[in-house]
Amino acid sequence: MNFLQCGKFKVQLGLQTRIMGILNVTPDSFSDGGKHQDRHEAVAHAIRMEEAGADFIDIGGESSRPGAAPVSTEEELRRILPVLEALIPRVNIPVSIDTCKPEVARKAIQAGASMINDIQGLKNPKMAEVAAEYRLPAVLMHMQNRPETMQLNPVYGSVVSELLLFFEQEVERAVSSGISREQIVVDPGIGFGKTVAHNLQILRSLEQFHTLGLPILIGPSNKSFIGNILDLPVEKRLAGSLATVAWAVWKGVHIIRVHEVGPTKNVIQMIDAIRTAEASSS
Repeated sequence: MNFLQCGKFKVQLGLQTRIMGILNVTPDSFSDGGKHQDRHEAVAHAIRMEEAGADFIDIGGESSRPGAAPVSTEEELRRILPVLEALIPRVNIPVSIDTCKPEVARKAIQAGASMINDIQGLKNPKMAEVAAEYRLPAVLMHMQNRPETMQLNPVYGSVVSELLLFFEQEVERAVSSGISREQIVVDPGIGFGKTVAHNLQILRSLEQFHTLGLPILIGPSNKSFIGNILDLPVEKRLAGSLATVAWAVWKGVHIIRVHEVGPTKNVIQMIDAIRTAEASSS
């Protein structure tokens, strides 16, 4: 059983599946872009997610949807800091900062964030330095290329094998930078430089990622591979998202990153109950 020390919060992993609620304060994120740009609405939505059962809130100020253009450090900070400053005193769960910019991570932590979620997998040495300096958990995600180009032609020889090798190498590099291994979470990066087939292969093989001996996070919520399979627009992908959540929970994933916290919580409670009953009877 693992623990993440998120500042003053100590979060146990392994006994039950944890939920990370998504709070995008962007105009162009693929699922909820433009919905939470207003500071008051963003804070209210985060509180609603906590009340619905979220264990973390993950705030992001730069869209990482396929084809998204990067924004400046100044613009990202302009979006997130007022929300963080208003939100932190009002929630009783850790707030994660979803960014690939070390300066944004540092400013967010100083404003009260207690976890780093980096879609670039801590490849920037300065980001690893920030995580090590503040001794906070870091989510290390895999992405082929960058959001602007990641979906143009993603190619792998063996996607699961290549991801496992990536994590072995990047985790060791993170540890050598001063980050405690116990504070690292791995995220296979569903939808980040992967085809529909790649995403399904990752989901089908989730148990292989347990060989890393680290907590696993996945974020399948409302993504295009679900839309492609079900032929549905983003606003109608909840059932498909919940199906992937159920599968991931059964496969032992530790944290699920989602937009719809309430329905996800219900699914997780049922799967965890079934799994616990099975373990108790054996």
